[in-house]
Order: sequence, then C-alpha cells, then structure tokens
Amino acid sequence: MQPLNFSAVLVLFLCCLFQLSSAWYVLFFSRKESFKCYSFYGFAIGKITYRFNIAIFFPLYRTMNNFLMTGPKAYLTYASSVRVGAQSGIQECKRQFALEKWNCPENTLSLSPHNGMRSATRETSFVHAISAAGVMYTLTKNCTAGDFDNCGCDDSKIGQPGGVGWIWGGCSDNVAFGEKISKQFVDALEDGHDSRAAVNLHNNKAGRLAIKATMRKACKCHGVSGSCTIQTCWMQMADFREVGNYLKMKYKHAKELEMDKKAARAGNSADNRDAVTHTFLSVATRELIYLESSPNYCVKNQTLGLHGTEGRECFKEDKNMSEWEKNSCRRLCNECGLKVVKKRTEVFTSCNCKFHWCCTVKCEKCKRVVAKYFCAHKSGRKKNKKGRNSAHQQ
Repeated sequence: MQPLNFSAVLVLFLCCLFQLSSAWYVLFFSRKESFKCYSFYGFAIGKITYRFNIAIFFPLYRTMNNFLMTGPKAYLTYASSVRVGAQSGIQECKRQFALEKWNCPENTLSLSPHNGMRSATRETSFVHAISAAGVMYTLTKNCTAGDFDNCGCDDSKIGQPGGVGWIWGGCSDNVAFGEKISKQFVDALEDGHDSRAAVNLHNNKAGRLAIKATMRKACKCHGVSGSCTIQTCWMQMADFREVGNYLKMKYKHAKELEMDKKAARAGNSADNRDAVTHTFLSVATRELIYLESSPNYCVKNQTLGLHGTEGRECFKEDKNMSEWEKNSCRRLCNECGLKVVKKRTEVFTSCNCKFHWCCTVKCEKCKRVVAKYFCAHKSGRKKNKKGRNSAHQQ
C-alpha cells in the first residue's frame, strides 16, 4: 500500500470546503430578484422568503446532501421536481395558446412579484394556474413513484368498500402531498396583501384544484379465470394535457372582479384588505379571476413586452386540421388588420427507409417544397407602433 499523499488530501479537502461554502452563500445570502423564465421558484423559511436560481443551485445541493439535515433540506429535496413541474406548466401554456394572439411569450412567465410584472389580466391568471398545477402534478407523480423518502402512495382508503362490486386498493396518487409542497413553493412568491396578490393566490389554488378535478378512477378485475367478481380501484391523475384543457376552459370563462378602485389603490392598507375580502366572498375557488382588461395583443408594444401578430405563422384549411387550426389565419391576421402571405419553403424529411440486418434503419433525405402562411401588413398601410389597450378578444 502506497503512503498517503497529504498534499492531495489537503487539495481535495479545500475543494469540498469551497463547494460547501459556495452552496451556503447561494442559499442564505444571494437574493436574486430577476430570473430567467424557468428559474422563478423559491421557498419560505419562517417569515423570510428566500429565492434562488434552481439551475445554479441544484448541482451544489448534491455536495450538501449529508450536511443539511433539517430546515432547508426538505425544500431542497423537492427543488428538481419543482423545476420540472414549472417547465411542464410553461410547455402546456405554449401548447394551449400556440395559435392565439397571445401565445404565452417567455417574458410574461416569471411569477416573481419583484420582476415588474404586476398585471392581473386573464392571461396571467392562466399562467399562475398552469404553473401551480404543473408543480403539484410533478411532485405528486414523484411521490407516488417513491422518489422521496417521506411519501408514497395514498393508502388512506385501502380495504374500504367503494361501491357495488369494488373496494379501494392499488396505489392512488398522493395529491395531498403534491398540493401541500406546491403551495409552500409557489404561494411563497406572493408576499403582499394587495388585490393583485390575492388574485394570484386564488389562481394558484384554482390550478391545484384542477389536478383534483381531472382525476379519474382506475380499476383492476379479480376473479377465477379472468372473471371480474370484484374490482380493486384507485384514483390517479389524468394526463397533464387534460389538465391544460380543463384550465383553458376556465380561462375562457374567467371572471373579472369588480372592486372598489379607490380601495384597490390603497395597497396593503386595511381598506384594501377589506375590499379584497368582500369581493372574494362571491368567487368560486375553482374559477380563474382577473382584475384588468387584456391589452391589444395584435400590435407590438415594447413597454408591455408584446410582440404583436405580424410575422406569426398560421394554417390554411386542411382536412386533417381542427376547426381551431383552420381559423388561425383569420384570428391572427385578418382580425388584427393584417393580410395573409404565402411563402414556399424547402424542407428535408427522411424517406425511403430500409432495415439493414442487424439492426439499423437507414433513410435517405428527401427535399420537398411546402407552402407556409404568415401574417403581414397590407400594402401601403402604415405600421402602428403604439400598442393600444382594448377589450379581450376570444
């Protein structure tokens, strides 16, 4: 056995000490208040809300795994799931609004109240709801799969009779756990008590309730020779796309709150809190709500970070398209005073694929010309550079 190299040991020790010190610094002293779109979640400890950039902090967490035994460790355990859940919510938002005037642009997706985005429109209500739902969904899935030490399937009803011919069993998704941790992460971003904070918290909750509303019962038959003498059933979450569809319907029927404008301008004062409390008495918890009319998404507005619909791609009628897709050119172009222009584009696709023993598939690259359609200003029409507010257009 070779003698111990104390120089190498010292260097290794100093490197580990540096990583540990860096991680603690990021956790307790780095107060980031401006984030890129997917790095907006934080956690609450006591009365102080610490916000951190998950993309930067999470690699350091692995080196701290044996050191953070209490307090923040529980939150750091879920950080990766929160990040993935937030991203899934953003992706679903973009899918749901891909062919609408507002198409879920990245500059509107940071939920932190410190980034200057304090509007409470119909669109931001959906952003809050789908983001909270995405975080809850991923946390629940990971919990049920046994990825966390402290949770697993919801077995609270196992063995109890459920109805005629079936009993509770199996592995129900633990939505109670996902709801609890999601609330701790997402709701911690709202540290105010004004009307906008109350609206955002309400929409966060509506997003979490959407997970529960779309759950379905799954069953397995038991009996001799494949008969279904009795069934064991459990509750499982629907595909997240179904959650997105559910919230999109809530978005279309979102309710604009009528508040005392004078009280609403009072910020965190007692008058404002009383106005918020009185207004929310008539609001159903599953419904999305907003305070302000949407701006005109047809035109570019740099102040609001709106890109307008000029240059957006739309689709002409095709037998394989849905009605929503078929009407996209009318919605994005014609309704915004723009014309539809046709452009021919070369695309390359795989073709003439052949299987070769063993075991590869080789394909050729084939070129074809396809027609694409875009929104453009009409000839001789002067561009309108100033964004004007207008009522929300469906």
